[in-house]
Amino acid sequence: MSAEAVTTRRLSTLDRWLPAWIGLAMVAGLLLGRFVPALSDVLASMEVGGISVPIALGLLVMMYPVLAKVRYDRVAAVTGDKKLLASSLLLNWIVGPALMFALAWTFLPDLPEYRTGLIIVGLARCIAMVVIWNDLACGDREAAAVLVAINSVFQVVAFSLLGYFYLTVLPGWLGLDTQGLEVSVGQIALNVLVFLGIPLVAGFASRRIGERGKGRDWYESRFVPRIGPWALYGLLFTIVLLFALQGEQVTSHLLDVARIALPLLVYFAVMWGLGMVLGRALRLGYARSTTLAFTAAGNNFELAIAVAIGTFGATSGQALAGVVGPLIEVPVLVGLVYVSLWVARRWFDVDPYATTVAPDATGEVDGVPRDLDEVRS
Repeated sequence: MSAEAVTTRRLSTLDRWLPAWIGLAMVAGLLLGRFVPALSDVLASMEVGGISVPIALGLLVMMYPVLAKVRYDRVAAVTGDKKLLASSLLLNWIVGPALMFALAWTFLPDLPEYRTGLIIVGLARCIAMVVIWNDLACGDREAAAVLVAINSVFQVVAFSLLGYFYLTVLPGWLGLDTQGLEVSVGQIALNVLVFLGIPLVAGFASRRIGERGKGRDWYESRFVPRIGPWALYGLLFTIVLLFALQGEQVTSHLLDVARIALPLLVYFAVMWGLGMVLGRALRLGYARSTTLAFTAAGNNFELAIAVAIGTFGATSGQALAGVVGPLIEVPVLVGLVYVSLWVARRWFDVDPYATTVAPDATGEVDGVPRDLDEVRS
C-alpha cells in the first residue's frame, strides 16, 4: 500500500459563507457610520502616530493566525525563486503604479483631487490584507510572507520617491497638472512596523515556541485550527470599522464613489490577471502564481488613507478616494478568490483542496497541492 493518501479539506461554515459575512460587515459599517455619526468621531479620535488603534488591532488579529501558519523553515526555498521575486518586483513597483496613474488620468481627468487619491493608492503596495486573500485561495503562505516583506522594504524606500515622480515629475513631462505629496519615511516605516512587523514576529515566535515545546504535529493539528478562525473574525471587525469611519461621507457622495470605483475595478482585475498569466507563463505552479497575483492586485489602503489625510485633510477628495479603495478592493478580491479556485482546475489542472498526506524523512506529515489526474486515480 502506498504511504501517500489523498485528503480533501472541507470548508467551514465561516469560510463557505464568507461573501455573505463580508457583505453584512460592509452594510453594518456603512449604516453605523451613517446613522451613528458620533461613532465615526470616536474612532477617528483613537489614533496614535496617524494610525487608528481599533483598525490596527483588527488587522493584527486578522494577520496573526495566517502568519502563524507559515513554515518559516521553508522561506529560504522561496527566496531562491528568482523568477517569482523578479516578477513580483516588476508588477508591484513598475506596472502597478504606472497602471494606476494611467487609469486615474483616463477616468478622472476633470477631478484632480480624486485622481491624486487614486495615484496614492496605486503607490501603496499591499503588506497586510493580502495574506488573507492568498490563504483563502490556497496560495503559497511562505511565498506570501516573503513577498509582503519585500514590499514593506521597498515601501519605506520608494514610496516618497514614486509619489514625487507620479504626482510632479511625470505630469510635468506630459504637460499635465502637477501635485505635491508630503509624507515622511518615518510615517511609512511606522505603518510597516505595525501592520507587518508585529504580526510577523508574533507568528514566527508562536511556531518556534510551539514546535519546540509540543512538536510540529501538535502545532499544526491542534494549535493552528484553534487560532485559524480569528483571521476572519479580525477581517470582519476591520471591515466594519473601516466602513463606519467613512459611512456618512461615502453615502452622501454616491456619484463620486461610482466614478472612483470604475478605475479601481479595472485596476484590481488587470493586476490580478497579469499576475496569474505571468505566473503560468513562468511555470511557477498554481500556489505561487496565485500569491503573485494577489500581492500584485492588493494595496496598502491603511497607508494610502493615512498619507491622504495627513497631506490633504480628512475631508479632502484625496482622502475619499483612499477610503473608496477598500470598499472596492474587499468585494472584488473576495470574488477573485473564487475565480482563482476555478482557474486552478482549468489552467493548472490542480485541486487546491486536495492534498497528498505522506510522512517525510522526520516522520512528520506534509501536505502539498496535487494534480487532478492523480486525485482521480
